[in-house]
Amino acid sequence: MESYALLIAATLNAGTVLAIASLGLLINEKAGIVNLGAEGMMLCAAIAGFAAVVHTGSDWLGFAAGMGAGALIALVFGLLVIWLNTNQYATGLAVSLFGAGFSAFAGIAYVQEKIPDRPSFQVPWLGDIPLVGPALFRHHPLVYLTVLFAIGLIWWLDRSRAGLVLRSVGESPESAHALGYPVRRIRLAAVVGGGALCGLAGAYISVVYTPLWVEGMVAGKGWIALALTTFATWRPARVLLGAYLFGGVTMLQFHLQGVGVEVPSQFLGMMPYVATIFVLALISRNPQWIRANMPASIGKPFYPGA
Repeated sequence: MESYALLIAATLNAGTVLAIASLGLLINEKAGIVNLGAEGMMLCAAIAGFAAVVHTGSDWLGFAAGMGAGALIALVFGLLVIWLNTNQYATGLAVSLFGAGFSAFAGIAYVQEKIPDRPSFQVPWLGDIPLVGPALFRHHPLVYLTVLFAIGLIWWLDRSRAGLVLRSVGESPESAHALGYPVRRIRLAAVVGGGALCGLAGAYISVVYTPLWVEGMVAGKGWIALALTTFATWRPARVLLGAYLFGGVTMLQFHLQGVGVEVPSQFLGMMPYVATIFVLALISRNPQWIRANMPASIGKPFYPGA
């Protein structure tokens, strides 16, 4: 039973990375922008967050540095695709490639560095409950804040004026522009906010999830997060559930190895990506369902006055 508690704990930890990044990308796509540069932003944020913690000893300053790095790269991406109308997909791929190369270069000096030991986290009293405590109540506070953020995002998108304006910009930017809303500025704000969340996910990887710096340590999580937004049909609650599902698939490989199941490590390592392809293929069987939930202007440039 203890091994299952550890598996649940690892699933929540791994799922938090995907949830934070996916929620950021969801905000982007609700505004009609597709950002394929999540992987690169997360890598740059991972080295920025790790370096900040090495020099300051503060997790939260590391998270702030990661968010700043993600937001800055997203700002450049947003200016290119929103004001200069460059192709969103090509620009996103360029950002991803840039992030991989720049993070590798900037991280050379930090390969052997270690971050200071941090106190263990647990919810008072609840963390001492046998089995349940280790599984659910001994996580970094950001794990619980991610759940609260997802709940708040549901309310914000469906009930707040700002959330409804964001959705209208994603559904029909021409109509929003005709009503006097600054479509480009709203889209840029959404892109920068989504980039900051991707940066937070990247910093979480290097500061909490695997507290070290290794080149390419994001290991495809940015692409899985991108797929999760489609898997969840652009709904925050489903993003959260999907993130924990994929986090569980990722951690299952280590659990199986721990209990002595003799399966080639290469096969177990490819399981998260196989699961991603399988789910996307399954969803794509019903294109009408996808169109019914997908923001209508996603991936399309906006030309004021056109």
